[in-house]
Amino acid sequence: MARPDLNLLTTLDVLLTEGSVARAARRLRLSPSAMSRALARLREATGDPLLVRAGRGLVPTPRALDLRDRVGQLVKDGEAVLRPAEALDLKRLTRTFTLRTRDGFVENFGPALLTRIGREAPGVRLCFVPKLDKDSTPLRDGTVDLETGVVGEMTGPELRVQALFRDRFIGAVRPGHPLSRGKVTAARYVGGKHISVSRRGRDKGPVDDALANTGLTREIATIVGDFSSALALARGSDLIATVPENHTGNLRAGLISFPLPVAVPEITVSLLWHPRLDADPAHRWLRTCVREVCTAQPAKRRTR
Repeated sequence: MARPDLNLLTTLDVLLTEGSVARAARRLRLSPSAMSRALARLREATGDPLLVRAGRGLVPTPRALDLRDRVGQLVKDGEAVLRPAEALDLKRLTRTFTLRTRDGFVENFGPALLTRIGREAPGVRLCFVPKLDKDSTPLRDGTVDLETGVVGEMTGPELRVQALFRDRFIGAVRPGHPLSRGKVTAARYVGGKHISVSRRGRDKGPVDDALANTGLTREIATIVGDFSSALALARGSDLIATVPENHTGNLRAGLISFPLPVAVPEITVSLLWHPRLDADPAHRWLRTCVREVCTAQPAKRRTR
C-alpha cells in the first residue's frame, strides 16, 4: 500500500475551511486548476468526494465534516513540531533527569547541584544511579541523560564529552596510622598493606605501574569495587586507601590524607551525553549547572 502524501493535509485543511476551490487556491497561492487536481487526489486518497456541488457552491460531505476538526489539529501540531523551540522557562519546567556517576560524586557535588537546581527550576528532579561500568548503552538508549567519568576505550565514539576537572590520586589512612605522621616516602608507602579499588577485581592499576617504574611493589591485602568501601576499610583498619582527591573530598572526612610518593598521572573527569540531546535546551541548562558546580566547588584538601 502506497504511503499517503502528508503534504495534502494542509491542502485539505484549507479546502474544508474555505469551502471553495477558488478561495483555497488564492490562500495557498495556487492556480484553480492546480487546486482542482489536489482535490481530486484527496478524493482518491480518502475514498470520499469531500466537497460536492450544491447550486453555485460546494458543501462538505459527512466524512469531510468529521475530518475538519481533526485535520485542523493535525496541521497545527505539525507546524508546532517544525517551529523553533520556545525559550526555556525554568520555573515551569517539569522533568526528571537521570545522572550516572561513580561513588563520591553525589557526596561531594550533589548538595550544591540540588540547591542550584531547586532555586532555578523547582520542578526538575534528579535521579542519581551508580556507574558500575563504562558501557555506553544507557546513554544510547536514553535510560541515562548524563554521565560523569573518565573517558576510556569502552566509551562510545559518538558521545559528546566535556571535561569537568582534573584529579590526582592521594593516600588516606586513619588517624594514628604510622603514615599519619612524618614524611611518606616510597619505602614507607609500600611497607604497608593496601586496598585496591577496581570494578573488575584487578589488583594492579596506575599506582602499581608508577611504583614498578621505580622498582617497587605494594602488597594488596584486599580488592573493593568503589572508593567509599576502600575508605571505610581504611577508617577501621591499618590498610592504606589510594583514591582520587577531588572525587572523595567528603568521603575522606576524619581520615588523614597525603600526597603519593610516586608520580601517578592525573585523571580528567568528564561529562558525557548522547548527541541527540545536544541541542535540547533543558539538557543544555543541566549540563551548565553540573559543569559550573564541579568547577566552582574546591576539593576538601586534608592532604599533608
